[in-house]
Amino acid sequence: MADDSNNPKKSSITNDFVKVESMVQLAIALPAACLIGWLIGAAIDKHFHTTWVGLVGILIGAIAGFVQIFTTASRILNRGSNK
Repeated sequence: MADDSNNPKKSSITNDFVKVESMVQLAIALPAACLIGWLIGAAIDKHFHTTWVGLVGILIGAIAGFVQIFTTASRILNRGSNK
C-alpha cells in the first residue's frame, strides 16, 4: 500500500475536516454546557424543593461553555499561526 502522508491533496482534505470538526465543536459547546448545567440544577431543585438552582446551573453552564469556546478558538488560532 502506498504511503499517502506525502500527498498534499490528502493532507489538505484532512486539515479541512479537522477545521470543520473544530467549528462544530464550537457551535455545540455553549448550548450543551447550558443544558447540562440546567439539568443538574433542576435535579438539585427537585431534591431540595427550591426554584433558583436551575438558573444558577444555566449560568455556570454558560461560563463553562464560554471557557470551552475560548480554549478551542485559541487552539485553532495557535495551530494556524504555527504553519
